[in-house]
Amino acid sequence: MDKTDELLLNQIAELHGVPEGSFNIRKNGESIARNSTSDIEIVPKSDKSGINIIIKAGVKNKSVHIPVLITVGNFKDVVYNDFYVGKYADVTIIAGCGIHNATESDSTHDGIHTFHLEDNAKVRYIERHVGSGDGTGGKIFYPVTRVYQKKNSVMIMETTQLGGVTDTVRKTYSTLNGNSKLIVKEKLLTDYGERAVSHFDVKLAGEDSSAEIVSRSVARGNSFQHFKSRLVGKNRCFGHVECDGILVGNARICSTPAIDAAHKDASLIHEAAIGKIASDQLLKLMTLGLDSKQAEDTIIHGFLE
Repeated sequence: MDKTDELLLNQIAELHGVPEGSFNIRKNGESIARNSTSDIEIVPKSDKSGINIIIKAGVKNKSVHIPVLITVGNFKDVVYNDFYVGKYADVTIIAGCGIHNATESDSTHDGIHTFHLEDNAKVRYIERHVGSGDGTGGKIFYPVTRVYQKKNSVMIMETTQLGGVTDTVRKTYSTLNGNSKLIVKEKLLTDYGERAVSHFDVKLAGEDSSAEIVSRSVARGNSFQHFKSRLVGKNRCFGHVECDGILVGNARICSTPAIDAAHKDASLIHEAAIGKIASDQLLKLMTLGLDSKQAEDTIIHGFLE
């Protein structure tokens, strides 16, 4: 790996070289490093591009890294990864992709991830997308995440995209069974003419299942964001969706909620707040010695933390 690879790995997975434990590092459509352990096995698919990640029952305090790097233009990468998480397992999965494109042609990564959580399993899933390079070619991401949760399981998703990505459409589908829980924390920053669409489709099928989806986003320049959510309560359940956005410049943010209470004991909530940075916040920081740009950046950084 060269310096560009190392920088991308640090940005998307906080790695400084090859990690310990189970991992699969993918670059420009090929696996360049892979390791399995007795607790977490990584098996290449035989019928299409991608891997199966098999996490044994009862595994605790383990992590697996599956970062993707793209460093060429005129390239489209599609990968299918399936995660099988055994009963009572508790693991952290660090994914994400970095595209460094210095060409005039687009580079695209489509990561299709499917999670199967058995009873009482818990997953913390961290996904970061980064775009860099001074070429005019696009840095494009179209990820799809599907989550199937059995009883008493917990899925925590932390997704981050903080600039440099030309176009992204992120789709997340989740089905929850009895007493299972989904928690999503999305952080998003767009600038210039970038576009970002987030689409969540969550089915609360089991009794006492719950979902909490919180999106915090900042749109700068002439960028466009669209937050879409569909929450369906098919049993006694609780669902909460929150979309908070800050507008800077000529940017635009849309929020399109859909709530379907298909059971008399379903409790579903959607909240949305979109607006510009308050002038009194800027003024307060500027009285402390910051210029307007520094004050704006400080507020945005705090909002996205």
